[in-house]
Amino acid sequence: MARQSHWEFFDDRGRLASAPRTPARTVTYIQAGAALFDHGLLPAGVFGSAHDGAGPDPAKAGDLPLTEVSYLGSGPGVDADAVLATDPDLVVAVTYGSDQIYGLDPDTAKYLEERVPVVVLDVGQGRSFDEVRERFGALALSLGAVPDPSAAAGLEAARARLGAAAAEAAGVRVLALSPAGQDSVHLARPGAWSDLRALSACGVGLAEPEAGAGVNWSTTDWAAAAGLEPDVVLVDVRANAFPVERLRGVAHWDELRARARLLPWNPEIPPSAPAHTRFYDEAAEVLGA
Repeated sequence: MARQSHWEFFDDRGRLASAPRTPARTVTYIQAGAALFDHGLLPAGVFGSAHDGAGPDPAKAGDLPLTEVSYLGSGPGVDADAVLATDPDLVVAVTYGSDQIYGLDPDTAKYLEERVPVVVLDVGQGRSFDEVRERFGALALSLGAVPDPSAAAGLEAARARLGAAAAEAAGVRVLALSPAGQDSVHLARPGAWSDLRALSACGVGLAEPEAGAGVNWSTTDWAAAAGLEPDVVLVDVRANAFPVERLRGVAHWDELRARARLLPWNPEIPPSAPAHTRFYDEAAEVLGA
């Protein structure tokens, strides 16, 4: 497809990004890059957040071929000149309900925005699962992605399968959590996460931690997690989560493992139809197990 003579896109901060031609060489936050790749657009480079390490997090990367994409660091370790050295014509980042670019130091973000177009899309709790996916779809189309009606049809079929599985599993309680250590765990507040709200909309019963501090998470001990008596546990598998292999022997974790079905969970799921289809299908499968 021929590149357009002029390109522009309004991001979720209400800012207009523009370029003389349709950008073809992007640098993105890793979750954003995974979503664009699902639309057939391979970024030139990706960066992580302050929670990430020296290498890309495979959980956040989705189907990205990481050997073909430069990893430019994470959080405060991202060097603006190193980003610019990849010769990007667009930077794609995410935010959580504000103008703050997630994963970049504010000075780094400002430096980049003065030199290259930047699009920031909101993945925060104020957006629904569908809204975030649709915004990334709109960006991908503006960048030359080819529409794939079969992907949308597959997503709707997966959503229907999950709804049917949830109806068959009435009374099953699902708890989402992120291990913090052998003595502590972050329990997800379902209303704060668009993917968990999407499960609820399909009829999945979600366990709610006690009210208290923490907007997205309730940080507590493993006894509190076990006390919720979930039937299914969604376990954060991002690189910054405490490894579950090191929880063996923790009494209340072992209790959870014995009573509940475990499903790996990526709270930063790529916002694309293929990734959301897999999420629905995996949830349906574990409910029906």
